[in-house]
Amino acid sequence: MAVFTSVTLDDLSSWIKQFPLGKALSIKGIASGIENSNFFITTETGEYVLTIFENLTFEQLPFYLKLMRHLADRGVLVPAPVANIAGELVTALHGKPASIVSKLDGASQMHPEPVHCAAVGAMLALMHLAGKDFPLYQENLRSLNWWHETTPKVLPFLSDELRHLLCAEVHYQDAFDSTPIYRALPRGPVHADLFRNNVMFDGEKLTGFFDFYFAGCDAWIFDVAVTVNDWCIDTATGELDVARVRALLNAYNLVRPFTTEESVAWKPMLRAAALRFWLSRLYDYYQPRDAEMLTPHDPAHFERILRLRESLPVPPLTSDL
Repeated sequence: MAVFTSVTLDDLSSWIKQFPLGKALSIKGIASGIENSNFFITTETGEYVLTIFENLTFEQLPFYLKLMRHLADRGVLVPAPVANIAGELVTALHGKPASIVSKLDGASQMHPEPVHCAAVGAMLALMHLAGKDFPLYQENLRSLNWWHETTPKVLPFLSDELRHLLCAEVHYQDAFDSTPIYRALPRGPVHADLFRNNVMFDGEKLTGFFDFYFAGCDAWIFDVAVTVNDWCIDTATGELDVARVRALLNAYNLVRPFTTEESVAWKPMLRAAALRFWLSRLYDYYQPRDAEMLTPHDPAHFERILRLRESLPVPPLTSDL
């Protein structure tokens, strides 16, 4: 992630004494993304990831960390949050909320084949089912309300054509949000940011999902759409790769069958997923924050994806296996 808050080894050595992890041996900033300050740390007991939260509050964080623990206890491959000696999962570092989680094995698969997409689809379905009885609730903080709040902040920077595209899609999603189909969609905790760089593989073996800090409660099919819009595309054009789409959807459907309502909502949700990330990238591009290492993403990538999802047919949720 972009490093907004600096942490030295001396800082870490003092702070980490409250955790049952032994002496801090090393710390290295992770330079990807733009939301939190992340670091790989090594202690006498192993390797971990330290996150300092730049936007989320002490009150919001228990939802994410307890969700990760809940999922891990039910067989979903996710990092395990580490509690301090007082049993707290979130403590202050440099005046900001911070947490430590276990480090997953493997590496991100940035050039996925259908076999990787199938593994992601199956684990995503397992994650959705495992979260059904999670007792805490928090809405998806980057859904419709946020779109309404953020759109006016980026409109002054856009051409007339892009302003029209953005406002028309928000209006379309408003209308779909009010339909009985949308209200009937199965819901629960979602990852909401399951891109290639948030999943680890060892060869063809999936070793874990991570970075749950955009998670919230939303329609499960929206989570599937976010995932397909990253894992199953030609990154140069945004066009869907049908073989990868089918691998992911078929694997998901075998674990948790899609509903009729989800089939109807599939194309609107692919559009919603594209809109969500186009808008967030527009905001981060035009309203940047100071950071030591900042890697803003190109908004045009999800603009292209949104145009394609609006204009072209998409593979259906289910097909003959």
